[in-house]
Amino acid sequence: MSSKVSRRQFLNYTLMGVGGFMVSAAAMPMIRFAVDPVLATSAGADFVPTDQKADDVTDTPVRVDFTIKDRKDAWYKSDVSNTAWVYKQGDTVVALSPVCKHLGCTVNWGADDTHPDEYYCPCHGGRYEKNGKNIPGTPPTGPLDQYEVEIVDGYVHLGKTMPNQLVK
Repeated sequence: MSSKVSRRQFLNYTLMGVGGFMVSAAAMPMIRFAVDPVLATSAGADFVPTDQKADDVTDTPVRVDFTIKDRKDAWYKSDVSNTAWVYKQGDTVVALSPVCKHLGCTVNWGADDTHPDEYYCPCHGGRYEKNGKNIPGTPPTGPLDQYEVEIVDGYVHLGKTMPNQLVK
């Protein structure tokens, strides 16, 4: 007993197969776009070299500019310029992020004439102590973030930012 497939059934099977193939072909890039960044391995705590010699760092904060090469954001690679305020606390080199915790403006050391030994945010008058602690009564809601620091061959290398460990 042989079963014959009618012309209508054959066309129905063919269209279902082609339609399923087209849907899967359209869905695969979307699924891969969503899943790939989640499964990608991160670089971890890579340190970025700076031009700042560790021996030249004093107890007065200095601005250190550095560039993160080939930073990957999903599939886009670019160089990202960054800044840190670097100083010595005893024998330890400390690096603080210049990003104000109020609205993300950039703070500068000694920029306010009335408070020369503090970080000052010109956007809304925010102030921070040398260790990054926000001064009560000014807009910042928390201390400046801190960079991981490593000394390699006499030069300061900076890692990722972390919550300030100097402020208790």
